[in-house]
Amino acid sequence: MNAKLPAVGFIGLGIMGRSMAGHLLAAGHDLHVYNRSREKAEDLVAKGATWHDTPGKVAAHADVVVTIVGYPHDVEEVYLGANGILAQVRAGAILIDMTTSSPALAARISAKAAERGIMALDAPVSGGDIGAREGKLAIMVGGDSAAFAAALPILQRMGTNIVLQGGPGAGQHAKMCNQIVIASTIMGVCEGLAYAKHAGLDAESVLQSIGGGAASGTQLRVMGPRIIKGDYAPGFFMEHFIKDMSIALAEAERMQLNLPGLALAKKLYEQLKAQGYGRSGTQALFKYYDK
Repeated sequence: MNAKLPAVGFIGLGIMGRSMAGHLLAAGHDLHVYNRSREKAEDLVAKGATWHDTPGKVAAHADVVVTIVGYPHDVEEVYLGANGILAQVRAGAILIDMTTSSPALAARISAKAAERGIMALDAPVSGGDIGAREGKLAIMVGGDSAAFAAALPILQRMGTNIVLQGGPGAGQHAKMCNQIVIASTIMGVCEGLAYAKHAGLDAESVLQSIGGGAASGTQLRVMGPRIIKGDYAPGFFMEHFIKDMSIALAEAERMQLNLPGLALAKKLYEQLKAQGYGRSGTQALFKYYDK
C-alpha cells in the first residue's frame, strides 16, 4: 500500500458500501473495515483490507473514517456508543458519515467531534448500486469548509458530483430534497408503465418513446427496464427508502411544510412493506399498481 495516502476506516459494507470501500482499497489506501455481519467483508479482506471487530477499533487505526449504515439509531451507536468511533478515534482524524440520516443527529455528532478536536462531515449519497459500483455517486456534504477540502480526495474516489451544501446537517437536508423528488418521480414511472400495460401497449416501445422526451430521467431510464423485466432486486432497499421519507416528513412537519406527494409515496411503500417487500428495491412499488 502507498504509505503517503491516509489510512481509511470503512464501516458498513452493504449493497453500496462494499463498492465504495473497494474503490478506496483499489486506489492504494490502507483500508480498515467493520460490518455487523463479517461475511460481507470477506472479499475486501481477501484483497488486503484489515478486519476489526468494533467501530472503535477501526477508528483507532484510521486517518479518515467513512460510515454508511442503515438507520439513524445505527449511526448514533456507531459514533457515540461505548465501542464507537468517538471513543477511540485518532487525534486529527476526519469523520465522514455517508448514511442518509437525521440532520439533527449530524449536527450533534459534529459538535461532539469538535469537542475532541475532530472534523466531522455528513455526506449522504445518491446513485444507488450502479453509482456506487462505478464511483459516480452524487455526494451532498454538510460541515466545515476546511474539513470538506481535506476530505475531498477521499470523496472523489467514490463520487463525481460532490457539493458542500452548508454547515453540519446541510448534507442531510440536501439528501431529503433528493428523496422527496424521487418519491413522486418513481410513482409517476410506475403509474405510466401500469397504464401502458393495461392499455395493451408494448412497454419497451413506450419506454423508448417517452425516455427521449420530457418524461425522461434517471428513475425512468434505470428503473423502467427493471420494472418491465419484473426485476425487483434491490439497488436500494424499500425499507430504507421508507426510513428516508419518514425523516423528510418529520423535518417538513417541523418546518410547517406540507408535502402531499411524499406523504402518499410513503403510504404506498408502507403497504408494500407490510406485504413483505421491504427488502425489495424501490422499483417494486410497481406491485401496488400491478394487482
